[in-house]
Parts: sequence; structure tokens; C-alpha cells
Amino acid sequence: MAKMEQSTQVHTRTGIVTTAGTILNEFQDRREIIIQNLGTNPLFVKFGNDASVSDFDVILSGGTANDDGIGEKVSYNYVSYVGAISVAGTSIRCTATEF
Repeated sequence: MAKMEQSTQVHTRTGIVTTAGTILNEFQDRREIIIQNLGTNPLFVKFGNDASVSDFDVILSGGTANDDGIGEKVSYNYVSYVGAISVAGTSIRCTATEF
């Protein structure tokens, strides 16, 4: 039986995102995602389209200043979830990477 290896090649790296909406599009070969809140306000993340402050799956706390590196981060291995991922909040500032 062949062993399945996880890809380490970056497929999408968003850079700094400052508007609500889809941050990662559907990607059938997704193996892992990393999302970090770079702002000072909570970031509402939805595994699907149209995230809002009342329709989300995860809230990531902000840091004490923009880009200070202490905003909350999630890293998930989503072999089974390949759909779009969206964000919402006030003064959004985040980044996302998928493998």
C-alpha cells in the first residue's frame, strides 16, 4: 500500500488582507491552512463564503498593535475541507497560507 505524503508546497499566500470576504478560494488539493490575525480587533473566520460577526466558525483575537505577531493564529490540517474560507470584522488585517 502506498503511503500518502502531505504536500509542503505553498499553493496560496494572501499577503496582508484588509477587507472582509473570501481569503482562500476552493482548492481540491488543500492539505493545510494557516490564518493569523495581524490586527487589533477580533477576526471572524468562516469555513464557507460570506463570513459575518454573527455567522462564523472561529474568532481569532487581535494583538495589541498591528503586525505585532501576537494576534491569534490557527493552523489546521483540512484534508476533508476544500471549500472557500472567508473573514469578517472591524478593521480587518490578516494573512492566510494554504498548502
